[in-house]
Amino acid sequence: MCGIVGYTGPHQAAPILLEGLKKLEYRGYDSAGVAVNESGGIHMEKSAGMIRNLCKKTADGAVFHGCAGIGHTRWATHGAPTDENAHPHVSNDGRFAVIHNGIIENYLPLREELQARGFVFKSETDTEVIVNLLELYYDGDFKQAVLKTISRLEGSYAIGAICADQPDRVFAARQFSPLILGLGIGENFLASDVTALVAYTKNVIYLDDGELAELSPEHVTVYDCTGHPIQKKISRVTWDVEAAAKGGFEHFMLKEIIEQPRALKATIDPRIKNGRVVLDDFHLTDEDLKGLQKIYITACGSAFYAGQVGKYVLEQLTRVPVETDIASELRYRNPIIDEHTLMIVISQSGETADTIAALKEAKQRGARTLAICNVVGSTIARLADTVLYTWAGPEIAVATTKGYTTQVAILDLLAVYLARRLGRIDEAEEARLVGEIQKIPQQIQRAIDLNPGLEDIARAYHDNSDMFFIGRNLDYAVCLESSLKLKEISYIHSEACAAGELKHGPIALIEPGRLVIAIACQERLFEKTCSNIKEVKARGAEVLGVAMEGNAAILAEADKAIYVPRCDPLFSPVSAIVPMQLFAYYVAKENGCDIDKPKNLAKSVTVE
Repeated sequence: MCGIVGYTGPHQAAPILLEGLKKLEYRGYDSAGVAVNESGGIHMEKSAGMIRNLCKKTADGAVFHGCAGIGHTRWATHGAPTDENAHPHVSNDGRFAVIHNGIIENYLPLREELQARGFVFKSETDTEVIVNLLELYYDGDFKQAVLKTISRLEGSYAIGAICADQPDRVFAARQFSPLILGLGIGENFLASDVTALVAYTKNVIYLDDGELAELSPEHVTVYDCTGHPIQKKISRVTWDVEAAAKGGFEHFMLKEIIEQPRALKATIDPRIKNGRVVLDDFHLTDEDLKGLQKIYITACGSAFYAGQVGKYVLEQLTRVPVETDIASELRYRNPIIDEHTLMIVISQSGETADTIAALKEAKQRGARTLAICNVVGSTIARLADTVLYTWAGPEIAVATTKGYTTQVAILDLLAVYLARRLGRIDEAEEARLVGEIQKIPQQIQRAIDLNPGLEDIARAYHDNSDMFFIGRNLDYAVCLESSLKLKEISYIHSEACAAGELKHGPIALIEPGRLVIAIACQERLFEKTCSNIKEVKARGAEVLGVAMEGNAAILAEADKAIYVPRCDPLFSPVSAIVPMQLFAYYVAKENGCDIDKPKNLAKSVTVE
């Protein structure tokens, strides 16, 4: 999730914009830029890399001389992180500059239309269509040009725009991407997060979807999508600057857990068209797929556990054998990989050293390679034949949450896509599966809403020295990530066991009072899992059951229950993991742990 700032008032805009961008650095970015309205036109500077590069380039904003402007930190989606692709973007006639968070899903047809009209594009971004649409529709009325432009856009956006003809005006518009207005005295602001505003004002307006706003030094007017003025509530920010960076949440991890419905929507929606999965970036031909004999998935940590979920789903739908291997093991064991293998490598950062090495090994052996990662232009993205970006936005907390769930969602989409292309499912089944995948964002929100007592449950069990997670099939895959999340941030030893393996050793560790978390969302295996619950209960264990909403039978076996929304069991891992993330979070909080920065761990492991 990138950063947006805007300012209009009596002061020089550029230094204020740069300070605002610095406050948004925690969100992650790969380039930055500012544009300011000066007498005679728009002055813009932008730079790939850190904000300090932009500050050096602009002498901390001193090279600008104007009192209204916009700034942006970009997290690359369309096009590599270069100076040309950085925001802001300027129209062909130089009259408009635009910044944008989000994804314009219909940018390709819009770009082709504009090119046919003679517009020249200087970047690879989807954003540049916005600024050239403003030029196309401008007849002297800035607001009308904005209204006509946003009426053409499909997807998500938070937009800030300036026009050389109106040097004290900043326009803003929002759809499915946060945008906040800051109200000052003789000056006004916009930003994607209050972090950038609270140093100047604590009076804010939260724009809603479909609304736009006109900012001048003395006034802020909010309009609906038809251009009619509307009254908006002014809210008072009570957080300090540090808390505001977390959006009011105590920890980044909690914020990122709560952000997952939005992250999943950003990952899923652009890849579904007319009831079908459309992967424009997937480059394997029908001939390549015809010769496919095996799929490999390799990764490290949570990404590997996402791959474990993917194994079940891919095999179920494609009927192609799938093997998973930890990247640090695969590279040393002379794996059987050849030109008939599709190698899927998963990495949030795209810079995980062992995964890079495994990818190179696979390529040397002739495999087709597909990367799932979150960082455009990363090493893994550059090396792989095909890359599917998760579009989760940056994660600040070391322990991944939305990174993991968006990776699983990509694997779900990929499984349906490959199954259809391989002829394993028909059009009707694809439409049904796609409909189930589209429900995932709201199911995640439902999983959060269903379990308001998770903090109390965590308080009851936080002092266990050891915990066990048991489950079968896809539930076992969820157990693996659930256990990792708990140990990462709470420092409690936990172990994930395939429930049927309890008798083969782990049950020796079950003692009175030991907590066993039984995930039982695969209802065709529910009775089998219940028999394992009985085994540990007979040895004195406390059992926390996780089951589908409405399954009262779990309460006959478990001491306490957590519910997840009903869905196709093939896709249940995405919503089932969310209560486990929250459970781990609350246990760690109860134990006083450094949740966002757990000891000995790094966000991206770039060394072997």
